[in-house]
Amino acid sequence: MPVTEKINLLDYNRAALETFFVSNGEKPFRARQLMQWVHQRGVTDFALMTDMSKKLREFLQRHCCIEHPRMLEQQKSADGTRKWLLGVDDSDNAIECVLIPEKSRMTLCVSSQLGCTLNCSFCSTAKQGFNRNLTTAEIIAQLHFAHHSLLAEGYEQGVTNVVMMGMGEPLLNFDAVIAAVDMMCDDFGYALSKRRVTISTAGVVPAMHKLEQVTDVALAVSLHAPNDRLRNQLVPINRKYPIKELMQACHSYIDGYRSRKITFEYVMLEGVNDSLEHARQLVKLIGDMPCKLNLIPFNPYPHAIYRCSEQSTIDRFRDYTAGKGIVTVTRRARGDDIDAACGQLVGAFQDRSRRSSKYQLSLSQIEGVNLAH
Repeated sequence: MPVTEKINLLDYNRAALETFFVSNGEKPFRARQLMQWVHQRGVTDFALMTDMSKKLREFLQRHCCIEHPRMLEQQKSADGTRKWLLGVDDSDNAIECVLIPEKSRMTLCVSSQLGCTLNCSFCSTAKQGFNRNLTTAEIIAQLHFAHHSLLAEGYEQGVTNVVMMGMGEPLLNFDAVIAAVDMMCDDFGYALSKRRVTISTAGVVPAMHKLEQVTDVALAVSLHAPNDRLRNQLVPINRKYPIKELMQACHSYIDGYRSRKITFEYVMLEGVNDSLEHARQLVKLIGDMPCKLNLIPFNPYPHAIYRCSEQSTIDRFRDYTAGKGIVTVTRRARGDDIDAACGQLVGAFQDRSRRSSKYQLSLSQIEGVNLAH
């Protein structure tokens, strides 16, 4: 296969690399070698890959590259959380990814799109509009950057967990996300356990059914409401794929698979979805499913029309669902002082959807209005 322009090999998982090498007269095992150099050792200079022939290294230098994101800005929270603004192409486009350090693990929150198309009403990312899907290379490069940054600083393990919960809806960029996840879990890539990689979705039901055919990673579902009427307001995709269809897809994903897990994400909005009646409806909805319920205190952003529930309200909600046998955890806010918490990532990009300009025009109508009551 003739190669006419440089190919970013970060775009290729092992299967694609094997095809690439075979089509250029090489053995399939070259894919494993290259993955170990790039992903495990952090080497991106083909000349240093000494277990490959000189002829092959010269070929790779002429026709291929390993493109890194450009680190444009780094912020560090008082709690140790880091947020990076990464330039992903030759334009001004940039994404944000977040590293959340804990005693036993380092979790990286990875973006899958420049912006988001779903327009969830409580999410700052959604208000920025949408530009495009990220490539596989741009997704896996976030992990490559963070992992090898940690190793260079002396951390033994680097990144131990990945959550696809950054900017964008992962299942609307299905092929690129799955290829990147393959590299995360590949023994010659980052060798992450499938239990340590989580794909989040707001409920793209057809893609959820497709997902169950290709991977065993953990699934997180952004639920946020226990009934269609409320969820239609908070998560507009519910109008297309209502809760009944969403729950059927969740059951389908885990039925017969012991290794698969589902976490339901539920942002706590004062006076909107945080009553005991909402908790009762939620228990009825998910109570028969092996799952975990993650209560997320709402993280404010400029011009947000919601407020976070009081801690006592969150505790009461948690105690009720936990008392009914649902494993319930209240997520501790991390990185909110640098706008790195859940729902706060915005990046930098040109909004092709024009939603951000419409949002700014509508602010005059909602200033001073508390829609949470």
